[in-house]
Amino acid sequence: MPGTTVIHDTEPIVTDIGGGGGGPTPPGGGDGGGDGDGSRRPRKPPQRRYSTAITLGMISILMFFLGLCSAFLALKWVSQTWAPLHLPKILLLNTAILLVSSYTLERARRRLWAIDFSGFRKLWRATTILGILFLAGQLIAWLQLVAMGVYIASNQATSFFYIFTAAHAVHLLGGVAALLYVAVSDFEKGKISRQTAVEITSYYWHFMDGLWVVLLVLLYLGA
Repeated sequence: MPGTTVIHDTEPIVTDIGGGGGGPTPPGGGDGGGDGDGSRRPRKPPQRRYSTAITLGMISILMFFLGLCSAFLALKWVSQTWAPLHLPKILLLNTAILLVSSYTLERARRRLWAIDFSGFRKLWRATTILGILFLAGQLIAWLQLVAMGVYIASNQATSFFYIFTAAHAVHLLGGVAALLYVAVSDFEKGKISRQTAVEITSYYWHFMDGLWVVLLVLLYLGA
């Protein structure tokens, strides 16, 4: 009718606010598939909640290890029965492997933002393999100590060594599980986008990497 204003319905634009790393969003929600027409796909829930969840998780892990480190330092300087532990040399190799894994993970994340899905997958698989190698190396370190007759109850230093390395390994195993999840999941049908999964996994992995370096320094101080 003349004089009547026609209001066109428009679909609100939904953006992934949980990625954190900045950069353009790859076509198809970053999953490497589809025609990039997000209007035909079921909308994913707000992604920020995943970043919040992993942040809270890392804070709780940090508090747990801070308690262990405080007890370690207190006993190291106060105890009259502290017996230094000769650390297996393989720990240095394991540390190098973990540091390289952080590098390959960061490269993989950047390849994803550059919409290079082939490069992303190769670097992501390399990171996963390096993570598994680190865990295998930690197991070798434990077996070497056991072969020398050094057990968790041998003395205070050995107790902290096994507790530190075992607790870290369990938490890093969760990181490996996250790497595998990202590698095999179909994000077209999931509630979390690929970008968000990659970002929160990288946060956690780098956190566990830095945590291990701190633990290793403490172990050498107590050796």
